[in-house]
Amino acid sequence: MDLSLLFAGTAGSVPTPKRGLPAILLRAGGERILFDCGEGTQHQLLRSVGLPDLDAIFITHLHLDHWLGLPGMIKSFDMRDRDSQLEIFGPPGFMALFQQVIRPIIGRTKYRLDVGDLDPHEEIGYDGFVIQGFPVKHRVEAFGYAMIEDDRPGRFDAQRATELGVTPGPDFGRLQRGETVDGVTPDQVMGEGRPGRRIVYSGDTMPCQTTEVYAAGADVLIHEATFLEDERARARETGHSTAAQAARLALDAKVKLLALTHLSTRYFPREIRDEARATFENTVVPRDFDAIEVPFPERGEPQLVKYEPEAS
Repeated sequence: MDLSLLFAGTAGSVPTPKRGLPAILLRAGGERILFDCGEGTQHQLLRSVGLPDLDAIFITHLHLDHWLGLPGMIKSFDMRDRDSQLEIFGPPGFMALFQQVIRPIIGRTKYRLDVGDLDPHEEIGYDGFVIQGFPVKHRVEAFGYAMIEDDRPGRFDAQRATELGVTPGPDFGRLQRGETVDGVTPDQVMGEGRPGRRIVYSGDTMPCQTTEVYAAGADVLIHEATFLEDERARARETGHSTAAQAARLALDAKVKLLALTHLSTRYFPREIRDEARATFENTVVPRDFDAIEVPFPERGEPQLVKYEPEAS
């Protein structure tokens, strides 16, 4: 399964000419899932990869900068005659917000909207993976989200199977599907199972244990870094993190790659990056429209792919 992330918006609280409000597009096989939908998200997607027929949207919390892009996106889908269902989830309180604020603005849609509050640690299943919400520490009730891929079978040892008398061809496939063939059992020719990939998005939060637990061994941790250490007290007051705190969490969780988002206009991106790298070297600060490719571990490490606009 191809797996990647597109950073459609990396600013914190207010947009800038170069950074939109929070929005991250997960592309997992044929699924297209959006985390947060700040004001202008559909335009950000149109400027980069086009507006995909999203399968689901997960909102981290109810602060305006994380969901105000929903009404326009929902209506755009309606005007281009979408007919497939769209799922939209958030932490407790999101459904009431949708019904009281968003629904009166958008009116009816020709396609079905499935809107709901998630319970802490609830899983939503997709083809080959789940999205699981977990509580984090912010000024309001807020969730982070973990994309957890199904474990994969171990490697098939074709040479060993042949030595045991199995004829190459369909019988090899039966063994790999877990069937016994001519007395040869799968455990004789299959290696140990391989854990699936994991991507974790913190949303807006102070450093917290739940994020570290979900991020343990993750391929990619996307963590907010609204402040630097010189304003650590301010970060705590507002329910945010410093770059150094995010880096310490990534180090403790033993993640492969840390991507910092929710950037404040107080700082240059390189200041955020340098503070984090002093603790966790494998840190990146994506720009809008940058992507992270997440291959299977045997094919390489997660890599930042910088956006290169097409020449006009």
